[in-house]
Amino acid sequence: MATIYDVAKAARVSPKTVSRVLNGDAPVGKKTRAAVTAAIAALGYVPSSAARMMRSNKSGLIGLITGAISDQIEPAQPAGLPELLLVRGIQQTIGLTGKTLMIADSGNRSERVPDLIKTFLEHRVEGLFYVAPYHQNVRLPPVPEDTPIVLTNCFDDAGTPAVIPDDRRGQHDLVARLIAAGHERIAYLTLREDIVATGLRRAGYRDALGEAGIAYDPALLQCGEIGSPETETQVLWTAIDRMLNLDQPPTVFCCGNDRQALKVYGILRSRGLAVPDDISVAGYDNYRVIAETLYPPLTTVELPYTAMGVRAAQRLLDLISGESRDEAGPDVMAGPVYWRNSVTERRPTNVSQLKLVRED
Repeated sequence: MATIYDVAKAARVSPKTVSRVLNGDAPVGKKTRAAVTAAIAALGYVPSSAARMMRSNKSGLIGLITGAISDQIEPAQPAGLPELLLVRGIQQTIGLTGKTLMIADSGNRSERVPDLIKTFLEHRVEGLFYVAPYHQNVRLPPVPEDTPIVLTNCFDDAGTPAVIPDDRRGQHDLVARLIAAGHERIAYLTLREDIVATGLRRAGYRDALGEAGIAYDPALLQCGEIGSPETETQVLWTAIDRMLNLDQPPTVFCCGNDRQALKVYGILRSRGLAVPDDISVAGYDNYRVIAETLYPPLTTVELPYTAMGVRAAQRLLDLISGESRDEAGPDVMAGPVYWRNSVTERRPTNVSQLKLVRED
């Protein structure tokens, strides 16, 4: 393999002159530059990225830790849409900069994260991403101040820069849209109580009811995700049965996510109820594999994962450049309501002011 000394000899210049041509850090005459360039091409010389990195103190590398590749989430563990959507948004943005994104998979084992961070630091990455499988509070080992990190789909108590979904607003916008369509008895089947999103979405549900002057009825709010997936269907069945037997049953079920909505469709049909003619159903996530293939297609709220990935990448790049070094805390991102045929319009409504996407 050719070295800088071989190039210098072929071009009849000093190694220092070759270095100046390669790095562009000092003036070099046109003829000399041409001679060096010709020698590099003739010898097939490849500059050492390690040497450039030592000189510039910039590796061009960015580390990302995720569990999306192995996707070994335990059956009883909550999860949102695939982390790959977040990673995709990050990769699309980083790829435009010429930097290299190095991805390490944690296997969704938190005990592996410190070693992965250490490995990335040893490779002198310019910044780090930590991508969580669902909206949660995390606790990571300390990272040197000169290596910025952006948390994605998660946050910590230290105020580390982060990008998270606006779960409260998402549920609020969905319920507000249902109310605008004439629904007042709106049932909500939540995700597990230990998930950050559950508390936020519950608050958004109550916000929308309060704004419309509709009294909150605790009988219409039930947890639909307790125990293992094997017992979830029975939990949902019991909750749905309880609410349908109320003196004033719901006209629509809001589900904690689109996977849950899929099960609710089956439970309602097993009871002889048609969606949406007898009762409406709405989900959360806009997991298109489910939402667009269900019959009828599912009204749901977008979890803006790809956009969150893009924003996380933009934020880290700003931190690396020093443009927002003092910025801290989370960016909160909301997605639109996708209005499909699983919900019946109970009366004409003007929805021009509502944030939604209509799909017929």
